[in-house]
Amino acid sequence: MEDKLKNSKRLIVIGGGAAGFFCAINAARMNKNLQVVIIEKSNKLLSKVRVSGGGRCNVTHACFDILEMSKKYPRGQHFVKKAFHQFFTNDTIRWFEERNVKLKTEKDGRMFPVTNSSQTIIDCLLKEAEKYSVEIKMNKEVKSLQLVNKNSDTSFQIQLSNSEIIESNILVIACGGYPKSAMFDWLKISNHNIENPTPSLFTFNLPHHPISKLMGVSVENAIVKIVGTKLEQEGPLLITHWGLSGPAVLKLSAWGARELASTIWHFSILINWMPNFNNQTLRDQFHQLRKEMGSQKVLSKNKFDLPNRLWEFIALQSGIKPECRWADLTTVDQNKFINNLCCFAAEVKGKTTFKEEFVTAGGIKLTEIDANSMQSKIVNNLYFVGEVMDVDGITGGFNFQHAWTSGWVAANHISHL
Repeated sequence: MEDKLKNSKRLIVIGGGAAGFFCAINAARMNKNLQVVIIEKSNKLLSKVRVSGGGRCNVTHACFDILEMSKKYPRGQHFVKKAFHQFFTNDTIRWFEERNVKLKTEKDGRMFPVTNSSQTIIDCLLKEAEKYSVEIKMNKEVKSLQLVNKNSDTSFQIQLSNSEIIESNILVIACGGYPKSAMFDWLKISNHNIENPTPSLFTFNLPHHPISKLMGVSVENAIVKIVGTKLEQEGPLLITHWGLSGPAVLKLSAWGARELASTIWHFSILINWMPNFNNQTLRDQFHQLRKEMGSQKVLSKNKFDLPNRLWEFIALQSGIKPECRWADLTTVDQNKFINNLCCFAAEVKGKTTFKEEFVTAGGIKLTEIDANSMQSKIVNNLYFVGEVMDVDGITGGFNFQHAWTSGWVAANHISHL
């Protein structure tokens, strides 16, 4: 046994998140001679898995077309498209089902374990780690990294926060995204370049805006536009006590991550609360309502499936009195009401991100990583998986699919070294 360990290669994975964990357990499964070690700086493993999807874990998205799936990544579209040919959505579903974890699809395409609990996913991954003797070191932060070149091959010396030094033949960086460029400094020795990190997937702050009184009100479908740009997204919209959230806003924040950062997150938006209408078609509809419902109050009759509280708020904001009947609606007030329903203007002043689900745009430059193996093009035996790369998806399970894919692709390549 000692000879076997002496002659085997050691793989160290830095980071105990979804991508790093998936890489470690699959590499250990595919090559029984590998010694696999996960180094995690905190006292928590798989923390994003635990909190994703409100504690249910949005494992992936029910999209089975590689081209369509790749379009859900504001950064890294062409990179993930190559990798998806090796491990894709159907492979993720099969991988978990082979380990008795069944997934279900919700109407918006998001996929969750049928148990509705992220613990199911965590338990599955931990069981695999135990099955294949993956060693896990917790509360061990990497302080420095040294490359050791010998006979045209590269190995690694890793110094931990307790001054312990670990040697490794193969190294996988799975530390996730960092909010600041300086936090990548410990990787400088690899000579890789960093795309400047900036937040993605954040909500919009509307400080002191009266709409915050409607917190908890949601609209099934709305269009949100960033004024002065081509940025626009459609989807569910949620009013919060600090501003706006929901898939439409989160998708918009991902696609506009760099552009919005350049404004220091101060920008103007327009909301169409009723995407099936524009000003002219809604004006025609109002003309009909004035004929049919002339004696009824505008505020009490909402025939457009908008939440009643939102309908009343927009009407009052448009200067319409509570007692105003459809027949008495002035042209000026009607036009203002229509404009607020189709082009509601608001000023965004700041963003809110959720620490556990924080996603960054930026990271290791993709031109320096081989998408077919996740191996560095600069340093042999060095691999990158997950969010540490300049890849990020919109909300809906896409970031986890990238984690599973990149982790598996790296593991598969490593297992054949």
